[in-house]
Amino acid sequence: MTISKDIKEKIDALKQEYDSLKKNKESLLGIIFEAELPESVYNSNAIENSTLTISETERILLDMEVSRNVSVREVFEAKNLARVAEYIKNKISAKNVDSDLILLLHKMLIGNINEKIAGRFRGKGEYVRVGTHIAPAPEHIEKMIEVAFLEYSSRHADYFLERIAKFHLEFEHIHPFCDGNGRIGRVLINYQLAQLGFPPIIIRDKEKAAYYLSFKKYKESDGKKINSMAKILSLALLESFNKRISYLAGRKIIKLSEYAKEKNERASIFLNKAKRQTIPAFREKGVWKIGVDNNR
Repeated sequence: MTISKDIKEKIDALKQEYDSLKKNKESLLGIIFEAELPESVYNSNAIENSTLTISETERILLDMEVSRNVSVREVFEAKNLARVAEYIKNKISAKNVDSDLILLLHKMLIGNINEKIAGRFRGKGEYVRVGTHIAPAPEHIEKMIEVAFLEYSSRHADYFLERIAKFHLEFEHIHPFCDGNGRIGRVLINYQLAQLGFPPIIIRDKEKAAYYLSFKKYKESDGKKINSMAKILSLALLESFNKRISYLAGRKIIKLSEYAKEKNERASIFLNKAKRQTIPAFREKGVWKIGVDNNR
Protein backbone atom coordinates (compact mmCIF):
# COMPACT_ATOMS: atom_id res chain seq x y z
CA MET A 1 0.00 0.00 0.00
CA THR A 2 1.49 3.36 -1.08
CA ILE A 3 -0.97 5.86 0.41
CA SER A 4 -2.00 5.06 3.98
CA LYS A 5 -5.52 4.10 4.95
CA ASP A 6 -5.76 7.22 7.15
CA ILE A 7 -4.94 9.54 4.26
CA LYS A 8 -7.40 7.77 1.97
CA GLU A 9 -10.14 8.11 4.58
CA LYS A 10 -9.29 11.78 5.05
CA ILE A 11 -9.47 12.39 1.29
CA ASP A 12 -12.79 10.53 1.09
CA ALA A 13 -14.26 12.62 3.92
CA LEU A 14 -13.09 15.89 2.38
CA LYS A 15 -14.42 14.83 -1.02
CA GLN A 16 -17.86 14.23 0.47
CA GLU A 17 -17.81 17.60 2.22
CA TYR A 18 -16.56 19.32 -0.93
CA ASP A 19 -19.25 17.72 -3.12
CA SER A 20 -21.95 18.74 -0.65
CA LEU A 21 -20.77 22.34 -0.30
CA LYS A 22 -20.12 23.06 -3.98
CA LYS A 23 -23.74 22.53 -5.07
CA ASN A 24 -25.05 25.69 -6.74
CA LYS A 25 -21.70 27.42 -6.09
CA GLU A 26 -20.03 26.90 -9.46
CA SER A 27 -19.47 30.66 -9.78
CA LEU A 28 -17.46 30.72 -6.52
CA LEU A 29 -15.34 27.78 -7.69
CA GLY A 30 -14.74 29.68 -10.92
CA ILE A 31 -13.58 32.73 -8.97
CA ILE A 32 -11.22 30.56 -6.90
CA PHE A 33 -9.80 29.06 -10.10
CA GLU A 34 -9.19 32.48 -11.65
CA ALA A 35 -7.62 33.84 -8.47
CA GLU A 36 -5.38 30.77 -8.16
CA LEU A 37 -4.33 30.64 -11.81
CA PRO A 38 -1.32 33.02 -11.55
CA GLU A 39 -0.03 31.03 -8.56
CA SER A 40 -0.43 27.75 -10.43
CA VAL A 41 1.27 29.11 -13.55
CA TYR A 42 4.07 30.70 -11.52
CA ASN A 43 4.91 27.49 -9.65
CA SER A 44 4.88 25.23 -12.70
CA ASN A 45 7.10 27.60 -14.65
CA ALA A 46 9.38 28.21 -11.65
CA ILE A 47 10.02 24.47 -11.41
CA GLU A 48 11.37 24.83 -14.97
CA ASN A 49 13.61 27.73 -13.82
CA SER A 50 11.50 30.68 -14.98
CA THR A 51 12.65 33.91 -13.30
CA LEU A 52 9.15 35.41 -13.03
CA THR A 53 7.69 36.11 -9.59
CA ILE A 54 4.07 35.44 -8.65
CA SER A 55 3.22 39.16 -8.90
CA GLU A 56 4.94 39.45 -12.30
CA THR A 57 3.06 36.39 -13.54
CA GLU A 58 -0.21 37.90 -12.34
CA ARG A 59 0.49 41.19 -14.11
CA ILE A 60 1.41 39.39 -17.34
CA LEU A 61 -1.83 37.39 -17.26
CA LEU A 62 -3.74 40.64 -16.75
CA ASP A 63 -1.90 42.19 -19.73
CA MET A 64 -0.24 44.72 -17.43
CA GLU A 65 3.34 45.93 -17.63
CA VAL A 66 5.93 44.51 -15.27
CA SER A 67 8.53 46.67 -13.54
CA ARG A 68 11.53 45.05 -15.23
CA ASN A 69 12.44 43.73 -18.63
CA VAL A 70 11.51 40.07 -18.94
CA SER A 71 12.14 37.87 -21.94
CA VAL A 72 9.45 37.42 -24.56
CA ARG A 73 9.77 33.69 -24.00
CA GLU A 74 8.87 33.98 -20.31
CA VAL A 75 5.86 36.14 -21.16
CA PHE A 76 4.58 33.52 -23.61
CA GLU A 77 5.38 30.70 -21.17
CA ALA A 78 3.09 32.34 -18.61
CA LYS A 79 0.29 33.25 -21.03
CA ASN A 80 0.36 29.93 -22.86
CA LEU A 81 0.29 27.83 -19.69
CA ALA A 82 -2.64 29.86 -18.36
CA ARG A 83 -4.42 29.31 -21.67
CA VAL A 84 -3.82 25.54 -21.43
CA ALA A 85 -5.15 25.46 -17.86
CA GLU A 86 -8.29 27.36 -18.86
CA TYR A 87 -8.77 25.13 -21.89
CA ILE A 88 -8.70 21.87 -19.95
CA LYS A 89 -11.04 23.33 -17.31
CA ASN A 90 -13.69 23.59 -20.01
CA LYS A 91 -12.92 20.26 -21.70
CA ILE A 92 -13.02 17.85 -18.77
CA SER A 93 -16.02 15.88 -20.01
CA ALA A 94 -14.91 15.97 -23.64
CA LYS A 95 -12.39 13.16 -23.77
CA ASN A 96 -9.96 10.99 -21.84
CA VAL A 97 -6.23 11.58 -21.86
CA ASP A 98 -4.71 10.34 -25.11
CA SER A 99 -1.99 11.29 -27.58
CA ASP A 100 -4.23 13.66 -29.53
CA LEU A 101 -5.03 15.63 -26.38
CA ILE A 102 -1.46 15.98 -25.18
CA LEU A 103 -0.24 16.97 -28.66
CA LEU A 104 -2.93 19.69 -28.79
CA LEU A 105 -2.00 20.94 -25.31
CA HIS A 106 1.67 20.97 -26.27
CA LYS A 107 0.93 23.00 -29.39
CA MET A 108 -0.91 25.53 -27.23
CA LEU A 109 1.93 25.60 -24.69
CA ILE A 110 4.87 25.99 -27.09
CA GLY A 111 3.11 28.11 -29.72
CA ASN A 112 4.87 31.46 -30.31
CA ILE A 113 7.90 30.05 -28.47
CA ASN A 114 9.18 27.36 -30.86
CA GLU A 115 6.79 26.46 -33.67
CA LYS A 116 9.19 23.82 -35.03
CA ILE A 117 8.62 21.54 -32.05
CA ALA A 118 5.11 22.61 -30.98
CA GLY A 119 2.46 19.89 -31.04
CA ARG A 120 4.68 16.93 -31.90
CA PHE A 121 6.72 14.26 -30.16
CA ARG A 122 10.48 14.19 -30.43
CA GLY A 123 11.60 13.00 -33.86
CA LYS A 124 14.59 11.26 -35.34
CA GLY A 125 17.84 12.44 -33.77
CA GLU A 126 16.09 14.49 -31.06
CA TYR A 127 17.40 13.29 -27.71
CA VAL A 128 16.90 14.98 -24.34
CA ARG A 129 18.55 14.73 -20.96
CA VAL A 130 17.25 15.79 -17.53
CA GLY A 131 20.09 15.75 -15.03
CA THR A 132 21.60 12.29 -15.37
CA HIS A 133 18.45 10.85 -16.97
CA ILE A 134 18.67 10.32 -20.72
CA ALA A 135 15.15 9.94 -22.07
CA PRO A 136 14.25 6.97 -24.29
CA ALA A 137 15.06 7.24 -27.99
CA PRO A 138 12.44 9.00 -30.16
CA GLU A 139 11.45 5.82 -32.01
CA HIS A 140 10.12 4.33 -28.76
CA ILE A 141 8.00 7.30 -27.65
CA GLU A 142 4.63 6.56 -29.27
CA LYS A 143 4.60 2.95 -28.08
CA MET A 144 5.67 3.88 -24.55
CA ILE A 145 3.02 6.62 -24.32
CA GLU A 146 0.39 4.18 -25.54
CA VAL A 147 1.40 1.66 -22.86
CA ALA A 148 1.29 4.39 -20.18
CA PHE A 149 -2.24 5.38 -21.23
CA LEU A 150 -3.35 1.74 -21.23
CA GLU A 151 -1.91 1.06 -17.80
CA TYR A 152 -3.50 4.20 -16.35
CA SER A 153 -6.94 3.43 -17.76
CA SER A 154 -6.96 -0.30 -16.96
CA ARG A 155 -5.67 -0.46 -13.36
CA HIS A 156 -9.04 0.24 -11.75
CA ALA A 157 -8.17 -1.64 -8.56
CA ASP A 158 -5.39 0.85 -7.76
CA TYR A 159 -6.14 3.97 -5.72
CA PHE A 160 -6.70 6.92 -8.05
CA LEU A 161 -3.77 9.01 -6.74
CA GLU A 162 -1.43 6.06 -7.14
CA ARG A 163 -2.56 5.65 -10.75
CA ILE A 164 -2.02 9.35 -11.43
CA ALA A 165 1.37 9.33 -9.69
CA LYS A 166 2.50 6.31 -11.72
CA PHE A 167 1.34 7.91 -14.98
CA HIS A 168 3.09 11.20 -14.21
CA LEU A 169 6.34 9.48 -13.31
CA GLU A 170 6.26 7.39 -16.48
CA PHE A 171 5.29 10.36 -18.66
CA GLU A 172 8.25 12.38 -17.38
CA HIS A 173 10.52 9.32 -17.72
CA ILE A 174 9.54 9.09 -21.40
CA HIS A 175 9.95 12.87 -21.85
CA PRO A 176 8.14 12.76 -25.20
CA PHE A 177 8.72 16.39 -26.18
CA CYS A 178 11.79 18.46 -26.92
CA ASP A 179 10.51 21.06 -24.43
CA GLY A 180 7.52 21.53 -22.12
CA ASN A 181 7.36 18.00 -20.69
CA GLY A 182 7.11 19.03 -17.04
CA ARG A 183 4.44 21.65 -17.58
CA ILE A 184 2.33 19.37 -19.77
CA GLY A 185 2.75 16.55 -17.26
CA ARG A 186 1.49 18.72 -14.40
CA VAL A 187 -1.43 19.94 -16.52
CA LEU A 188 -2.38 16.30 -17.16
CA ILE A 189 -2.43 15.61 -13.40
CA ASN A 190 -5.14 18.23 -13.00
CA TYR A 191 -7.02 16.95 -16.04
CA GLN A 192 -7.05 13.45 -14.57
CA LEU A 193 -8.13 14.75 -11.15
CA ALA A 194 -10.92 16.83 -12.65
CA GLN A 195 -12.27 13.88 -14.63
CA LEU A 196 -12.62 12.05 -11.32
CA GLY A 197 -14.40 14.99 -9.69
CA PHE A 198 -11.45 16.35 -7.70
CA PRO A 199 -10.21 19.97 -7.57
CA PRO A 200 -6.93 21.04 -9.18
CA ILE A 201 -3.67 20.95 -7.25
CA ILE A 202 -0.47 22.97 -7.31
CA ILE A 203 2.91 21.27 -7.21
CA ARG A 204 5.00 24.07 -5.78
CA ASP A 205 8.47 25.25 -6.61
CA LYS A 206 9.33 25.12 -2.88
CA GLU A 207 8.81 21.34 -3.02
CA LYS A 208 10.94 20.97 -6.16
CA ALA A 209 13.68 18.99 -4.41
CA ALA A 210 11.24 16.34 -3.18
CA TYR A 211 9.47 16.36 -6.54
CA TYR A 212 12.70 15.71 -8.46
CA LEU A 213 13.78 13.10 -5.93
CA SER A 214 10.61 11.12 -6.66
CA PHE A 215 11.70 10.75 -10.31
CA LYS A 216 15.13 9.56 -9.20
CA LYS A 217 13.60 6.93 -6.93
CA TYR A 218 11.25 5.82 -9.70
CA LYS A 219 14.09 5.36 -12.17
CA GLU A 220 16.39 3.59 -9.70
CA SER A 221 13.61 1.13 -8.81
CA ASP A 222 12.87 0.36 -12.50
CA GLY A 223 9.46 1.98 -12.27
CA LYS A 224 8.36 0.40 -8.99
CA LYS A 225 8.72 3.15 -6.37
CA ILE A 226 5.92 5.71 -6.66
CA ASN A 227 5.58 6.45 -2.93
CA SER A 228 7.27 9.85 -2.99
CA MET A 229 5.18 11.18 -5.88
CA ALA A 230 1.97 9.77 -4.38
CA LYS A 231 2.75 11.61 -1.13
CA ILE A 232 3.34 14.90 -2.98
CA LEU A 233 0.02 14.55 -4.79
CA SER A 234 -1.92 13.56 -1.67
CA LEU A 235 -0.63 16.53 0.36
CA ALA A 236 -1.39 18.90 -2.52
CA LEU A 237 -4.90 17.50 -2.86
CA LEU A 238 -5.60 17.84 0.87
CA GLU A 239 -4.45 21.45 0.69
CA SER A 240 -6.65 22.12 -2.33
CA PHE A 241 -9.67 20.63 -0.55
CA ASN A 242 -9.00 22.69 2.59
CA LYS A 243 -8.84 25.91 0.60
CA ARG A 244 -12.01 25.32 -1.36
CA ILE A 245 -14.00 24.00 1.58
CA SER A 246 -13.03 27.06 3.64
CA TYR A 247 -14.39 29.39 0.95
CA LEU A 248 -17.44 27.27 0.12
CA ALA A 249 -18.38 27.07 3.81
CA GLY A 250 -18.03 30.85 4.16
CA ARG A 251 -15.33 30.69 6.80
CA LYS A 252 -13.17 33.64 7.76
CA ILE A 253 -9.76 33.32 6.09
CA ILE A 254 -6.83 34.43 8.28
CA LYS A 255 -3.07 34.02 8.16
CA LEU A 256 -1.76 30.97 9.96
CA SER A 257 0.56 33.20 11.99
CA GLU A 258 -2.48 35.10 13.27
CA TYR A 259 -4.22 31.83 14.09
CA ALA A 260 -1.17 30.66 16.06
CA LYS A 261 -1.16 33.91 18.02
CA GLU A 262 -4.83 33.47 18.89
CA LYS A 263 -4.10 29.94 20.10
CA ASN A 264 -1.09 31.21 22.06
CA GLU A 265 1.20 28.73 20.30
CA ARG A 266 4.45 29.13 18.39
CA ALA A 267 3.85 29.74 14.69
CA SER A 268 6.40 27.04 13.84
CA ILE A 269 4.18 24.38 15.44
CA PHE A 270 1.24 25.24 13.19
CA LEU A 271 3.52 25.62 10.17
CA ASN A 272 4.74 22.05 10.62
CA LYS A 273 1.16 20.86 10.98
CA ALA A 274 0.20 22.76 7.84
CA LYS A 275 3.01 21.18 5.83
CA ARG A 276 1.87 17.73 6.98
CA GLN A 277 -1.77 18.73 6.38
CA THR A 278 -2.83 17.69 9.87
CA ILE A 279 -4.69 21.01 10.15
CA PRO A 280 -6.93 22.45 7.38
CA ALA A 281 -4.40 25.05 6.23
CA PHE A 282 -3.61 26.14 2.69
CA ARG A 283 -1.43 28.60 0.81
CA GLU A 284 -2.32 31.69 -1.16
CA LYS A 285 0.56 33.33 -3.00
CA GLY A 286 2.93 31.40 -0.79
CA VAL A 287 1.34 32.53 2.50
CA TRP A 288 -0.13 29.88 4.78
CA LYS A 289 -3.73 30.59 5.78
CA ILE A 290 -6.60 28.80 7.50
CA GLY A 291 -10.39 29.09 7.49
CA VAL A 292 -12.04 29.61 10.88
CA ASP A 293 -15.68 29.80 11.95
CA ASN A 294 -17.02 33.32 11.92
CA ASN A 295 -18.71 32.90 15.30
CA ARG A 296 -15.65 31.60 17.15
